[in-house]
Amino acid sequence: MNRREFLTASVGAALLPALGRGAGAAPPLIKGKAEHVISIWLGGGMGQIDTFDPKRRGDPAKKIAGSYYDSISTAVPDVSVCEHLKRTAPLMDRVTAVRTVHHDVIDEHAAATNRMHTGRVVSGTVLYPSLGSVVAHERGAAGDGVPAYMLIGYPNVTRGPGFLGARHGYVYLTDTSQGPAGLARPEGIDAPRQARREALLGALRGSGAPAADPRLADYEEAIDQSLKLSSPSFARTFRLEEEKAELRERYGGEFGQRCLLARRLVERGVRFIEVSHNLNFINGTGWDVHNAGIRQQHGLIAELDTAFSTLIADLEARRLLDRTLIVITSEFGRPPEFDSGGGRGHQGRAFTCVLAGGGLQHRGGYGETDELSKKIARDPVSVPDFFATIHAALGIDYTKNLYDGDRPVPITDRGQPIAALFG
Repeated sequence: MNRREFLTASVGAALLPALGRGAGAAPPLIKGKAEHVISIWLGGGMGQIDTFDPKRRGDPAKKIAGSYYDSISTAVPDVSVCEHLKRTAPLMDRVTAVRTVHHDVIDEHAAATNRMHTGRVVSGTVLYPSLGSVVAHERGAAGDGVPAYMLIGYPNVTRGPGFLGARHGYVYLTDTSQGPAGLARPEGIDAPRQARREALLGALRGSGAPAADPRLADYEEAIDQSLKLSSPSFARTFRLEEEKAELRERYGGEFGQRCLLARRLVERGVRFIEVSHNLNFINGTGWDVHNAGIRQQHGLIAELDTAFSTLIADLEARRLLDRTLIVITSEFGRPPEFDSGGGRGHQGRAFTCVLAGGGLQHRGGYGETDELSKKIARDPVSVPDFFATIHAALGIDYTKNLYDGDRPVPITDRGQPIAALFG
């Protein structure tokens, strides 16, 4: 028997039992009705035991493992959160803290950031697309003259389109006081002059053959998109001063203003917005609370609480919450033990990611960890499973393949949605 015959016979033998059981048909796809995603990124590693999965109180001075803060009850019976999430606690019936997310990347922030944005380990042969780029590829923009995917934070390859190409990348900004850099017309370029420039561009394009290189085609498409995005109507989206002062104050500082801008971008038709919280940290270390960095961690948690709770209430008041899935992710969690300086290390084997809105059947919490939030006790959720849940909420086929050239790549590395969150 040659190699081809051997492989054919082996595949046939593997399929026979399944066909005999009538298992050839795939189970029906889970499909939600969400239209947008606001993804909040907590760079550094949010400690689940100090936020959405609190346990018994610990003591860093005595090296007694446990939570750094007391816990409080929420709107959902038997679901507690940290005392500094007091505004979110009454809204937990619109939220699910998925407490059993896990991966095996714990000691390196860049690799874990890549894992939590692409759902994959770093590969030397495939440049995987980020979750935002996959959603942009599958659903496109929900409005005219807007990008499908925006990043409010610093650009990074882990947020990029990978093999999907530049057309499915992001438009970014780092300052809510102004729109994305490079989209506003330079001073002195009025509408008639802009029209003449666009006419010249059209003439140049028409004088040659279409670009054969796909990279050039991507570049041409990027030019077209930038022209659309430089319109006054899109620029107006970034005028936060149009919002009522009382609402802006409720959202809080710069991070809160980013969340407010995300809501405006949803209204304008942007499909996927990542809002980064790792900026201007009040504790000097952000969510990466080794050693003394943990002492001011409560300020970060309170800032998240203010913006997150206001975003939920604001979207709900505008009848957008069921159409908008809010996601909170981080590289990994933190262990219950304290390090020599009173802070915490990294933990990837059990940590919490959060879902809110999006038309899901929320339950406050999903999955259980042990008495110290160190090990998964029930209902583990892999990163591909978590990504599949997001895809399903948006009506995206989480079983399909994307293609890197001719190479099929499973869209979520074969993840399965959390079925309990869908009616």
